[in-house]
Amino acid sequence: MHAVPGSAAPVEPTSAPRGAGEEAERTWRAELRAAVRDPDALIDRLGLPEAWREGARRSHRLFPVVAPEPLLARIVPGALDDPILRQLLPLAEEEERGPAGYSRDPVGESGAERAPGMLQKYPGRALLILSGVCAVSCRYCFRRHYPYDAAPAGPEAWEPALREIEGSPDLEEVILSGGDPLIHSDRHLGALAARLASIPHLRRLRVHTRLPIVIPARVTAALVEALGGTRLAPTVVVHANHPNELDGACCDALTRLVRGGIPVLNQAVLLRGVNDDAATLAALSRRLLDARALPYYLHQLDPVEGAAHFEVPEEEGRRLVAALRAELPGYGVPTFVREVVGEPSKVPIVGSGPAHGGEGAR
Repeated sequence: MHAVPGSAAPVEPTSAPRGAGEEAERTWRAELRAAVRDPDALIDRLGLPEAWREGARRSHRLFPVVAPEPLLARIVPGALDDPILRQLLPLAEEEERGPAGYSRDPVGESGAERAPGMLQKYPGRALLILSGVCAVSCRYCFRRHYPYDAAPAGPEAWEPALREIEGSPDLEEVILSGGDPLIHSDRHLGALAARLASIPHLRRLRVHTRLPIVIPARVTAALVEALGGTRLAPTVVVHANHPNELDGACCDALTRLVRGGIPVLNQAVLLRGVNDDAATLAALSRRLLDARALPYYLHQLDPVEGAAHFEVPEEEGRRLVAALRAELPGYGVPTFVREVVGEPSKVPIVGSGPAHGGEGAR
């Protein structure tokens, strides 16, 4: 696990707030430690066909399995088409490189590094790869080949990136990403937020994370305070692809963030066999809205080597978004986007059909 930049003095990763905060941290860390990290154990646990075992073993060697218990509990054992299972289980198809255009760096991050661990692809925003550790290995991950070993590994090692941010008055927002930045303790994250808040030209702090979805206990009172306790305006962007991911505990976690003054947005990826039908996407949006989180983006799959079997044709995605517009209020329809290397922002995929009933009614 990478250490988090912050104050000059390192803080031990095992340190935590006292009392209730300490107990809350022990809870989510125990759930993370209990995650299934072996393909055979995953197949045995879920009663999957023996014929899948060898392919899972080989693909696990390409991109290791991580499947936390709270997420596994939402999978129906033996259901081969379970939409959460499809996101977690390594398949033999991952050994295929994919068609032309698929690569190990599908969004051009290798050319976006301004300092160790700091990327900038878009104006006004810088992204820190805060950790190479995730609470779940999503099989379609666009960073499945990212060189995390080269990222900064301690507070001192992060200073060049922080000095680069300090010396860049055009930057208004810092995005914490990974891996998953919430792998780090609340104390670490609070120290980093305070350090960033000391940079006068920064105005916003954004956190991209899957942990509130897969281990809802991660959303502690201390985390809400760490992210929202500075002058920076915080936003948390989570990642759920299917309504089955949003169980009661997960929705409670998202609501805790919002009640703590932190807006929550969701990014989903359009995935074959997971959410490539309008009813599923509509149910996902409704479940998010009920939890006070806004559907933000629906991403066309990034063409990363090993994930081509998840791709849904763009035209099919347009039809799905048109169906959502006909059924949901405008704020419940995510923007359908793709990432194009060299563009100054995500590129909306247009031509997904007119809304019905008049814009004023949506």
